[in-house]
Amino acid sequence: MKTQGHVFKYPDNVDTDVIIPARYLNTADAAELAKHCMEDIDASFVGKVQPGDIMVAGWNFGCGSSREHAPLVIKTCGTGCVIAKSFARIFYRNAINIGMPILECEAAAGEIQAGDEVAIDFDSGIISDLTTGKTYQAEPFPEFIQNIIRKGGLLASLKEM
Repeated sequence: MKTQGHVFKYPDNVDTDVIIPARYLNTADAAELAKHCMEDIDASFVGKVQPGDIMVAGWNFGCGSSREHAPLVIKTCGTGCVIAKSFARIFYRNAINIGMPILECEAAAGEIQAGDEVAIDFDSGIISDLTTGKTYQAEPFPEFIQNIIRKGGLLASLKEM
């Protein structure tokens, strides 16, 4: 499984209320919620993001509330992957549960810049910054988690058993 896109870069401690502000959680419609993804930290994100684009962030991405809406809106916007130095544990699990690819890689998250074009091979964990020519090695997910992501989430993967 692979993705390629341009980078949107964010700092440390981006919390779930920044990813999807609580004031919009009066609907369960993922497409409607996605219209507000990142708007409090990057009002232009939704208007610029293209399918396959990549978020790169610092430490503790997705901290705060345990709301599963946060990875859902990122995925619904078409984001191909989130690379961070680290993820809040509940965000990490919620992302896997809905089939949103994420990778922890301190070096990549520290060096890749906004606007860079990046390609990711999820099977090997190789992150290639096509703008700079640098490559990074993230720990790839085990096959059973890759299967969950390929199938679109935990529930979808269980339905096929």
